[in-house]
Amino acid sequence: MAMSVLKNKRERGFLDGHFLIAMPGMADANFARTVVYICAHSQDGAMGFVINRPQQLSFSDVLLHLDLLGEDEVIRLPGATLDFPIRCGGPVESGRGFVLHSDDYLSESSIPVSDDICLTATLDIVRAISRGRGPQRGLMMLGYAGWGAGQIENEIGANGWLTCPAQEELIFDTNLDSKYERALGLMGITPAMLSREAGHA
Repeated sequence: MAMSVLKNKRERGFLDGHFLIAMPGMADANFARTVVYICAHSQDGAMGFVINRPQQLSFSDVLLHLDLLGEDEVIRLPGATLDFPIRCGGPVESGRGFVLHSDDYLSESSIPVSDDICLTATLDIVRAISRGRGPQRGLMMLGYAGWGAGQIENEIGANGWLTCPAQEELIFDTNLDSKYERALGLMGITPAMLSREAGHA
């Protein structure tokens, strides 16, 4: 479904490279107070990643789970590598990993999602990060958010989401507690200004 939107990406949809910011009345608990970065949007649907939900697993947990390094090797990794940020990217395929990253790292499987940001979903990038050869900026996402044809447009029309152009600094920022408010701030809005119901100010 949404993965095919990304794989078949030829031209950018109007939501590509935008944030979706959940309205206060968001009924789906998976998306309450979330900021989603849209990587691909077309008439077939949309795909993106929640950028402000923590993940319990650490990068060292991922390396051990994938058998890329042994415990004795993991404990010798530099702190910056061990602290590589991981997020709950969304409710779809939550066991699958993706790395959203700056375009200074590219492999054959890297897909550009904006002028400066790429997405790689292969083990090559995880190995590169563990060896200190990964991107300068990045986030590992477990799972993604996906919408079928016309679904996200309907949700926006029903007052479920606000949209605005994404800001790279906010995508890779590690301060999750205030990311929702700061995303709203990009639009000059505070949470107190938002109504829970469509048609009411």
